[in-house]
Amino acid sequence: MPFDNGVSAVDIPGVRWIKSTASQGTGNCVEVADLKDGSVAFRNSRFPQGPALVYTESEVAAFVAGVKAGEFDDLTA
Repeated sequence: MPFDNGVSAVDIPGVRWIKSTASQGTGNCVEVADLKDGSVAFRNSRFPQGPALVYTESEVAAFVAGVKAGEFDDLTA
């Protein structure tokens, strides 16, 4: 079952939300969940019941490749 962007994270049943071990425990984390259709959902850990953004596997792969290539380093500098 595909989910639309902005769906309430609690309306995505049966998923396990995970976050990076680099998180500092301050609540400023992005959590991700694999969905059954192969897409990936993202949510803000401070608002676990809030909206989730859903991306295809290829969209996530492109983003991760950009992160690894340093294309977004200026966002955290």
